[in-house]
Amino acid sequence: MTQPSPSSRRDFFALGALATTGFGMVQDALAAENNPAVTVADKTSSIRITNFKMWWINPVVFIRIDTNHGVSGWGEIKAIDPRVGMALMTSLFDLLKDENPTRIEHLWQKLYRAHRDIRGGAFMTHVIAGIDIALWDLAGKLWGVPVYSLLGGPVRDRIRVYHTPKAQKVPPHGIYEHSGTPADIERMVKAIAAAREKVGPDGAVMFDAHCAVPPATLIQLAAALKPYDVLFIEEPAVPGNIEVFKRLKQSINIPLATGERDRTIWGMIPYLQERCIDILQPDCCHTGGISQMRKIAALAEAYMVPLAPHCTASNLGISASIHATAATPLFLIHEFYPTNMGFNPRGIAMMDWSVDKDGYVALPKGVGLGVQMDVKILDEEAKKPQTYKWPGAKLKDGSIADY
Repeated sequence: MTQPSPSSRRDFFALGALATTGFGMVQDALAAENNPAVTVADKTSSIRITNFKMWWINPVVFIRIDTNHGVSGWGEIKAIDPRVGMALMTSLFDLLKDENPTRIEHLWQKLYRAHRDIRGGAFMTHVIAGIDIALWDLAGKLWGVPVYSLLGGPVRDRIRVYHTPKAQKVPPHGIYEHSGTPADIERMVKAIAAAREKVGPDGAVMFDAHCAVPPATLIQLAAALKPYDVLFIEEPAVPGNIEVFKRLKQSINIPLATGERDRTIWGMIPYLQERCIDILQPDCCHTGGISQMRKIAALAEAYMVPLAPHCTASNLGISASIHATAATPLFLIHEFYPTNMGFNPRGIAMMDWSVDKDGYVALPKGVGLGVQMDVKILDEEAKKPQTYKWPGAKLKDGSIADY
């Protein structure tokens, strides 16, 4: 066979490349027109986000996302200054208007990655969480199913919660100096013993250090307890330095749990990689909503770390977290305060919860989140003066403390 000359080969490949490019352009045009991944989300549905409304009712900002089909979804923004949350919600709506609300993951990414210099952080992720929860509520209503059915369906029939007669969490009972005293240790040990007496040997007792007990004092406390006295120690250290968590894990034989102040999969993964946490506690309203909570659960499952979700929310936030938990395989226990009026203002977000004799709640009923919102009461309450005071804490000498 005669080989073409070098110049002939160059001409041959140049012509081939030109032909391929032309063919590729035609194929790209056809792909853009016929590719379901490009067109189906919007081509098969005319639903669009048209508007939103907010109600600031201490300490929550309730949000409603409306569509041109008359279906709305509800969410809440919590644990940040409501004034900032409302301003950021108004700004982010520029990215939501006229979008298809069922493209939940797409919209999450659009919001989170919209500005390279302000992605992440508490204010951004808390507001995105409220939006994400509202979009899942809306999607469930559109399909006529509970949200957990859209997440792959429930993997359990009921959810274990605390506080109940069988599960109690003990607070740190104060903000401690940079080292503990015998009186400090004795006070915490007695509180844990009293809770154990209430729940019995088959119940659950958890100790919440709340980032208020210094690491050295926490090590002393753990030495005064049997490893099985508590189910876990919550928030053993202030987030930000993984080395502190590693030091505590090496010194304490009690399971450690944290996560309520860590946001998104990127905030959680260092604990898993460094194997310094036994239980993860994402808060659905802090970490970016149901969408991120599901991803965090998948990460934790790979490391055999169960979830014990943190949840200090209204019934909207509680329900969102319960729906995500219902579809999460590796789960331990769920924080639960449906009757706390600080989190659940009167009659606004209505949900029929009941705890059975074993300390479990049934899965939510109804479509979407299954929460009934009373707009009349919302309007009445929102007209009242609302205030926000930065909490803060100090030690005895006047210096600023963690809490």
